[in-house]
Amino acid sequence: MAKTSPGKRLRYFSEYLLVRLLFVMFGILSLDGASALGGWLGRKIGPRLKLNRRAAKNLAMAMPEIDVAERERILDGMWDHLGRVFAEYPHLGTFDPYNPDDDHLVVQNSDIVERLHNDGIGGIFFSAHIGNWELGALGATRRGMTLGQLYRPANNARVDRLIMAARAPIGGDYQPKSGGGLRSLMAMLKRGNHLAIMADQRYNEGIAVPFFGCKAMTAPTIAELALRYRVPVVPARIVRLHGAHFRLEFEEPLALPDSGNKQQDVLTVMTDVNARFEAWIREYPEQWLWVHRRWSKEN
Repeated sequence: MAKTSPGKRLRYFSEYLLVRLLFVMFGILSLDGASALGGWLGRKIGPRLKLNRRAAKNLAMAMPEIDVAERERILDGMWDHLGRVFAEYPHLGTFDPYNPDDDHLVVQNSDIVERLHNDGIGGIFFSAHIGNWELGALGATRRGMTLGQLYRPANNARVDRLIMAARAPIGGDYQPKSGGGLRSLMAMLKRGNHLAIMADQRYNEGIAVPFFGCKAMTAPTIAELALRYRVPVVPARIVRLHGAHFRLEFEEPLALPDSGNKQQDVLTVMTDVNARFEAWIREYPEQWLWVHRRWSKEN
């Protein structure tokens, strides 16, 4: 195992202190107050970061039909949104999607969740980094479903522990993106439990699937598991309505092909998944994570 240099250790410790301080500050505020302050900080800081150039390049490539002014509006909205997402972490446990007296998170098509909960087999929910993506799991866990989730640990282990502590009230079994993590989720699926998978980020070892008119390396995990175990695959997205108010939308399960050609069936399912993501993003482009290197290593 390679040793961490003193400079990197100092940087990681400084990052940890900053994130911890911000989490404490946002936690003291109300949910709405924290979200508003996070959005303000995002708008002030984000456009000055190098990541803004990558986001602008991705946006211009994916949606060349929009003009410069609209791109700037979308990017400003993205930074406001990302600032809010960060500030909402200390408040994740306060969201209750099935509480009629709290409209911070409302659920659309909750009957789909009930069907999956009661059908006697496992299932897969898939989503993208749109809206406050951390909240999607609440639609299942607050209904008593055992939910396994793949996640990518932060490079900074101390920061990762802070994030995982903030996620704890959501419930579910978080597994790191690794061979062991995937095997754990497969075991859960075989036992009749459910999974939540984010599939909108680049995966170099994946398959090339169309996304905004370009080939994007995409993890085939959703398709491979669904076709192997023949379980429902349900699209789920979070939409920020205003401030810290969201709508959790469940859609009918995807149609699973059975052509006898496994490779082609996997591509068909993942093409459907990416097409769903593209439609969501086109509807709310300012709520997606444009800063990610989705299409290539160079951008």
